Amino acid sequence: MGTPVYVYSAALVRQRFGELDRAFEGYPHRLHYALKANSTLGLARIIHALGGGVDANSGGEIEVAIRAGFAPADIVLTGVGKTPDEIRLAVGLDISVINAESAGELDRIDAIARAEGRCARVALRVNPDIDAESHPHISTGLRTHKFGVPIRQAVDICRARAARPGVRLVGLHSHIGSQMVTLDPIRRATAAIVALADELIAGGDRLEHLDLGGGLGISYNGGPVPTARDYVQAIVEPVRPAGLAILLEPGRWIVGPAGVLIASVVDIKAQDHGKYFVVLDAGMSELMRPALYGAYHRIHVLEKRGEDAVCDIVGPLCETSDVFGVDRQLPLPAVGDLVAVLDAGAYGSAMASNYNRHPLPAEVLVDQRSWRLIRRRQTLADLLACEQ
Repeated sequence: MGTPVYVYSAALVRQRFGELDRAFEGYPHRLHYALKANSTLGLARIIHALGGGVDANSGGEIEVAIRAGFAPADIVLTGVGKTPDEIRLAVGLDISVINAESAGELDRIDAIARAEGRCARVALRVNPDIDAESHPHISTGLRTHKFGVPIRQAVDICRARAARPGVRLVGLHSHIGSQMVTLDPIRRATAAIVALADELIAGGDRLEHLDLGGGLGISYNGGPVPTARDYVQAIVEPVRPAGLAILLEPGRWIVGPAGVLIASVVDIKAQDHGKYFVVLDAGMSELMRPALYGAYHRIHVLEKRGEDAVCDIVGPLCETSDVFGVDRQLPLPAVGDLVAVLDAGAYGSAMASNYNRHPLPAEVLVDQRSWRLIRRRQTLADLLACEQ
C-alpha cells in the first residue's frame, strides 16, 4: 500500500473491547465506542459485530454509525455545539439518547421534537469542576471548560423542564477528560454525579442511566496505567447503591494500541554534536498529536541496519512543530527504510489533514493471517473534487 499507511490489528480491538466489557462482571452497562477516536468504517464495524454502541459527536458521525450497521438505538449523541440540523437528525432517527450541553440546548431539542411529534430521550451533561489531571487541552471537567452545565445548576435546569412534552430526562452525563492515568479524578467525578442523581430521583425524576464518559488512558511510554478492571470498579462501586445502568464512551483505550503509523525515511541530516534529523514522509498532517499536545509516541525503526544514534524524528511539512520525537536513541536508518510510530490508532487518522496538500493515508486492517484495505489512499482528484 506504500507509505504513509495506518495499520490496525482487528484482534487487539476485539481483545480490548472484551476486556473492558467483562470487567463489569454482570453489572448493567453498555459500551458506546467514541467514534471521535477513530471513525474509519472498518473499525466501527468490528465494534458493531461485538455488540457495542457508539458515541457520536456530530451529524457526520451519526451517518457513519448508520453506515457501519448500528441501529439508532445504539447511538448516543454528544457535542458542545449541536446544530439544528444535527438535532433534527438525532430526533428524527429516535436515537438512544442526546447528551444535552446546556439549558438552551434542552429547549431547542424540546422545540424540534415537538414540531416533529416526538419525545426525545435526553441526558444532561454536568460539569463537576474536577481536574482530570491529564493534558490541559484534553481536560473537560473544570468550570472554566466549555463542556456541560455547572453541577450546582443541574437540579434547577432539570426540574424547570420536567413537564416539557418534547424531552424526557433519562440520565446524566459527565466526561471530565481524556488520557487519564490515575483513578482518583474518576472516583470523585462519579461520586458527584451519583449524589446529583440521588437528589433528582428523590424529587421524582425517573433516571435510567448514568453516562460517565470515557477517558481511561493508555501507556504511550511503557509506564503503568490502571487496568480495565480497576477502572470499572472505581465507577461501579459508587453507582451500585443507586442501581442505575452505566454507559461508558471508551475510544482511545480500545483502538489506541491497536494501530501504528508506518512511514518511510526520505532523508537523513547530520546535526552538530553527533545528532541526526530523520525525516519521514509522514508528519503532523498524518498524526497531529505530537505537534498539538506535545504527545509522546514510541518509535521503532523496522530495519535495524546502523549503530544506535541520537535522532530527532521529524516530518516533511513546512512547520517547526512537525516533529514526532526528539533525542530518541534509535538504530540510525537509511533513506528508504521504514519507521513505525506506535499507539497511533486513536486520534491519528481521525485528526489527519491535507496540510501542504498531503493526501490522507491508506488504512489497512490485519485480521488473523490476512489483511485488507479499509480506506484507500486519497488522490489529488479527491483533494480537488470540491474546488471550482
